[in-house]
Amino acid sequence: MPRRLDYSARYPLHTTKEVYAALRNRDHWDARIEELRKHSPNDIVNLEAGDDGIEIELRHVLPRENLPEMAQALVRKDMVITRRERYGSFGPEVTGEYTAEIPGGPGNLGGTMHLFPTDTGCTLRTSSRTEVFIPFFGRRLEQLMLVNLVDLFRAEAEVTQRWLDQQKTAG
Repeated sequence: MPRRLDYSARYPLHTTKEVYAALRNRDHWDARIEELRKHSPNDIVNLEAGDDGIEIELRHVLPRENLPEMAQALVRKDMVITRRERYGSFGPEVTGEYTAEIPGGPGNLGGTMHLFPTDTGCTLRTSSRTEVFIPFFGRRLEQLMLVNLVDLFRAEAEVTQRWLDQQKTAG
């Protein structure tokens, strides 16, 4: 049975329009990737933004020696994760979805995103689900993946908040 977890990135004083504009902006994604490169190799593979929405493909490389021992027992080389996000066209609320793929990986990871206004700004809620098909280790690996995913989403939200704040002061 898959495990699920929600994470909400709150952007006080920023509108859905501002956050959506950031998600369309290559400079914003470059800032996110630059922060992530402090921990491991990461790249933007593709970014397409048009009237019908946003599509982004990222590549995260997790060096094997940085993986928890339990994961190192199963993974014999660096873990390469391809993450794809797709956001629909802009409206008062925006929905999207993401997937994260590991070649030869023993499970799946993905979820949905929902950007919506709040009384103080807006929130981007990510609802994730993961399932690992390895007897005895599956549940522990699922939990480990979700905990690490929250850390990733938190770091990305902090970069987005700083980027939005800088745009507001520069404008």
